Amino acid sequence: MGSGGLELPPGDDGHEGNSADVPPGAVSLARPMETNSIGPELEWDADAWREVRTRAQRAGRAYIWLNLVEQRLRAVVAAVLRPIYEPVHGDDWVVAAAGPAGQEWVQRAVAVREVSRRKGYLLDPADDNVLSFLTLPQLRELMVQHWPCFEPYVDERRDVELALDELEVTRNVVSRNRALSEAVLSQAERASARLLEILGAGGDVPSARRLPVDAVEDLVGDRYADVVAVHPDRVRLLRQFPAEDIFGNARRLDAIGIGLNLLVQNFSGRRLVRLAEAGCRVRLLFLNPASSAVKRRERELGIKRGELSRAVEMNILHMRRVRARLRDPGAFEIQVFDETPRFTAYLVDGDGSDGIAVVQSYLRRTRGMEAPVLVLRGGSRVVRADQPDGACDGGLFPTYREEFELAWADSRPVS
Repeated sequence: MGSGGLELPPGDDGHEGNSADVPPGAVSLARPMETNSIGPELEWDADAWREVRTRAQRAGRAYIWLNLVEQRLRAVVAAVLRPIYEPVHGDDWVVAAAGPAGQEWVQRAVAVREVSRRKGYLLDPADDNVLSFLTLPQLRELMVQHWPCFEPYVDERRDVELALDELEVTRNVVSRNRALSEAVLSQAERASARLLEILGAGGDVPSARRLPVDAVEDLVGDRYADVVAVHPDRVRLLRQFPAEDIFGNARRLDAIGIGLNLLVQNFSGRRLVRLAEAGCRVRLLFLNPASSAVKRRERELGIKRGELSRAVEMNILHMRRVRARLRDPGAFEIQVFDETPRFTAYLVDGDGSDGIAVVQSYLRRTRGMEAPVLVLRGGSRVVRADQPDGACDGGLFPTYREEFELAWADSRPVS
């Protein structure tokens, strides 16, 4: 007899109290489905997992950019409007700044703040204000309403509004956990970077002109020192970071390796001449093609004897022709070393705070084109959250720069 006074149906055959006859008025209960009939419908295959991971990665990147923009915009609004309204209206200065046109959404923000207070959602006392509960469109509305106050600090209102328009699609997609395409994500990242630049919060890293600072790099940089990119091979490096972006407009270029193919084969001699004539100081350090180290490398790679040495000779001859065309050949130095090559490195503007380095280690059975590539940002110090204030670490860039200088001091010039 059930709790409601209705008789339950009998169980499986063979159980005690089972009867083949179901008395009138009994309630029939559906038996649970077999477990194995549910499993295949709930499982995700490899393709499904790949799709959701891709979605999560894109949404995470977009969220970081949107968060940075919203925090920056909130700080700008507070810096400009608080001194105007707070002396008269006190803590209600945001409500007063919103005015009659924004009464509805500002009151909604006030209500959400009160609910957050009661339920303990305000974990940081600094967020216990109405401004922290305004969304990106509402912050934008405050700027538009008070544009004469912001005009002295922002050159073009249209640029701000266009960037915020581009972010609105991404904001809606991320807030509703919908799929974000690669094109929309790229647009959001460009718009966010442009908006942060307009609002005076652009990257303060000098090398950002050559390798733009990434939002994720700023947040997780303490995990990877000054490594800003890792590519499986040189082909994938050049797809995302072409040789022109690496070497173009350099004022100093130091390179060490076996044949320096990344420079010699991907950056034209004519372009190198113009770069040097514009004032770039170049130091190229090749492995001596006549050394025993070249022969050992040929055996490691399983290539014909003399093949690698001839390729290195051709690269050196090409660079000599470039040097011969310069008015100041002394600014374009070529030398060779005889030691076992351990890595190839291209240090661009390595003597300043805006340097970029492309580094590859030599693997026993892997050609340089196929070896993993690290991209380093020079001139930066890594501040870690678990260290005392002011404590910071150096990155990998100085290590490779020091190795280059030591190898250069032990090398011989090419006439």
